[in-house]
Amino acid sequence: MPVSDATALRAGEQAAGLRRPATGPRPVRVVCVASGKGGVGKTSVTVNLALALAHLGRRVLVLDADLGLANVDVLLGLHPVYTLADVLDGVRTLTEVMLDAPLGVKIIPASSGIKRMAELSPAEHAGVIGAFSELDDHYDVLLVDSAAGISDSVITFARASQEVVVVVCNEPASLTDAYALIKLLSRDYGVQRFHVLANRVGGPREGRELFDKLVKVSDRFLDVTLDYMGAVPEDPQLRKAVQMQQAVFEAFPGARSALAFARLAEGLDRWPLPAAPSGHLQFFLERLVAAEAR
Repeated sequence: MPVSDATALRAGEQAAGLRRPATGPRPVRVVCVASGKGGVGKTSVTVNLALALAHLGRRVLVLDADLGLANVDVLLGLHPVYTLADVLDGVRTLTEVMLDAPLGVKIIPASSGIKRMAELSPAEHAGVIGAFSELDDHYDVLLVDSAAGISDSVITFARASQEVVVVVCNEPASLTDAYALIKLLSRDYGVQRFHVLANRVGGPREGRELFDKLVKVSDRFLDVTLDYMGAVPEDPQLRKAVQMQQAVFEAFPGARSALAFARLAEGLDRWPLPAAPSGHLQFFLERLVAAEAR
């Protein structure tokens, strides 16, 4: 394990008071939703996937990991009293800042417009990740809505997740920046598998063409595996749901985009669960260690 990983792991363990039981609940599926650039609909994807997974009977937790410019709560019309900033200040626990969203989904809100939250140290990032092992309630899925780009927080949260979903749309800058994110995570941090989700496309063909463009350049220069997760079509009802501060999956369940999110959630739910830790700091590390012991 690299020194930086070992240091972060110790910091996370100290922050969360990790224990290593021989038995316990199965691992939580942890998925980081990321994008190379902003404006591609990443947060909308996260929120609607969360509700679609909850509709399948999964207990879903969403972490708004855009720590300085949070907007998951805004998208759902929620009004947090406390946020992740209060957890870092030691005045509230993760459970105490959670918000209730539709279909039983739980939201951990971050703050917006607080510069300090966008400039956390590696130890503070590790403390956030490690604190998830303190949660008593059993969750099946944690969706991490990361910030756009390649900041330290994006890298940290992506590496701490089991799967990384990269959201792209049909804009040249979206594909270029998605490639830059994949390149950084793979070359410098050893992340080798990515799921690509094409958002706001004209149809399945357009989504597949976007994926093929990304694969073409990635296969040439990178040693990574890209998986085509699927596509979400351009949909006026999705835009209307955003204006209503609701998820389209809840507001218009028969909409084209809502049906697409249902299919995407069914596919995600079939991804294999990890059997052991990956060797560096991870969300719900305690349950991964327990799974390995079994």
